[in-house]
Amino acid sequence: MKSTMKKLMLTAAVIASPMLVSAESHGDDLSYILVSHAPDSDSWWNTVKNGIALAGEQMGVNVEYRNPPTGDLADMARIIEQAAASNPDGIITTLADFDVLSGPIRAAVDQGIDVIIMNSGSPAQAAEVGALMYVGQPEYDAGLAAGQRAARDGVGSFLCVNHYISSPSSTERCQGFADGLGVDLGNQMIDSGQDPSEIKNRVLAYLSANPETDAILTLGPTSADPTILALEENGMAGDIYFGTFDLGEEIVKALKSGVINWGIDQQPFLQAYLPVVVLTNYDRYGVLPGNNINSGPGFVTADALTKVEEFAGEYR
Repeated sequence: MKSTMKKLMLTAAVIASPMLVSAESHGDDLSYILVSHAPDSDSWWNTVKNGIALAGEQMGVNVEYRNPPTGDLADMARIIEQAAASNPDGIITTLADFDVLSGPIRAAVDQGIDVIIMNSGSPAQAAEVGALMYVGQPEYDAGLAAGQRAARDGVGSFLCVNHYISSPSSTERCQGFADGLGVDLGNQMIDSGQDPSEIKNRVLAYLSANPETDAILTLGPTSADPTILALEENGMAGDIYFGTFDLGEEIVKALKSGVINWGIDQQPFLQAYLPVVVLTNYDRYGVLPGNNINSGPGFVTADALTKVEEFAGEYR
């Protein structure tokens, strides 16, 4: 329960600043649930789990991570409904498919639960479902910046290895890259699936059928790690231009060895950590940032790996 002094301070702060908004106090026993679209097999999300764990510890709140084990979005929609039914103080969730997930998210908001969208979706979609804000990387813009960088490096054609093609955000990365190069996406994006052996075989098959391909773009460790193995097998490792979204242990190794030219760090730690901090301060003090938060993009190259390598897969 807030002390009288805290109440007086909050009242004065709300009157003094337009950036402060009132919010019902939930006391000190706060509980939040983060729901992601990631399957259990996607190790990239370990950083997200670390982010909410640290934020929960530092802010003194309870935070739980939930996800569909196979990445099934219909299952995720049910998990959001179940999370809302438990009446937490807030829900942090990805918006991997607006059509499938917007209904359960809107229902949670209508129930009176504060929601923050993180990682996937967009600021506009977050506003449409009634969320407080969006924390993440504008995926098309990140792809566009990557494509423009590759164009300056002489790239004219590419293969985009899309391991999560059902997510519009993934396709936005590939489309942005194509637009940055000034070429049509066309059949330069493949649906690789998420099985490592299948990804490797599909990359090998594409490069065999399209030997003039200038570059490869992968969308995270799930597709990057098997692609590295494919390039080692066909002898193209280090010879073909290779950029990737996100970071991970094998990606960092490939950056150091020159197999990967750059990685785009969307900082998943911040995508998880910051919503917990924002929700806690909103519940306790009624303060809320006035804008959405862009966690990326940031290009990571071999000459900037000291901190990244130290914390890859943990906080980076």
